Amino acid sequence: MPIEPVLILELAVLGIGTGFLAGLLGIGGGMVMVPFITIILGERGVAGNLAVKMAIATSMATIIFTSVSSVRAHHKRGAVRWDIVKRLAPGIVVGSLVGSLGVFSLLKGSALAIFFACFVAFSATQMFLDKKPAPSRQMPGAGGQFAAGGAIGFVSGLVGAGGGFISVPFMAWCNIAIHNAVATSAALGFPIALANVIGYLIGGRSLPAALPGAFGYLYLPALAVIAVASVLLAPAGAKAAHALNVAQLKRTFAGLLYGLASYMLYKGLVT
Repeated sequence: MPIEPVLILELAVLGIGTGFLAGLLGIGGGMVMVPFITIILGERGVAGNLAVKMAIATSMATIIFTSVSSVRAHHKRGAVRWDIVKRLAPGIVVGSLVGSLGVFSLLKGSALAIFFACFVAFSATQMFLDKKPAPSRQMPGAGGQFAAGGAIGFVSGLVGAGGGFISVPFMAWCNIAIHNAVATSAALGFPIALANVIGYLIGGRSLPAALPGAFGYLYLPALAVIAVASVLLAPAGAKAAHALNVAQLKRTFAGLLYGLASYMLYKGLVT
């Protein structure tokens, strides 16, 4: 069944917006995508609990594509700490699978919506205050980095985000230069997204299609359109970041995030 033109337009606008913001502010698109995909799916008759789960899973799947283009740019500048990626990635994979394959399937969509709302509100506050943790120590040993990676992957899987709001402050706190922390976080987005999407696919394999184009928890039309649009617009956002007052934009964007968090809290409480 062909996808309606209005839906393609809505998804393209969402992808353009999230891709531009990702390049401009260095944030993942999950915090914006999840509420809007939830709305789009709800308008097409998907039950609230399932709409939230599909929005989270679909948002995470787009990160597979956007992280590749992002990390290539950072790698060319020599900013990615691949030694840290190698130590955090195993824990990320385990944490992601525990979250997406186990806890995600067991939790109701309403509980995930409330958890998402709290996470986004915290991230918005962090962005509004623009507080950078004072570096006070070095990266922990192999065991500590495995545990940290597990926490990053687990939380990311439950909210459909790439983990930057956890991994960047963590690395900055461990005395990693901020530009290296941002670049390394971008590289971590790929294993986070890939492991979580595998978990979503396995966990949702027996679900009947909620609407044409749905496969388990994934809504493939949204994945395709948003991924293409966001990958194309991310470089434009990165270019604009050098010409605009990003600090002021972050505070303005934080206000939008508070609004989106309020909507998801409402969905969690009434669903």
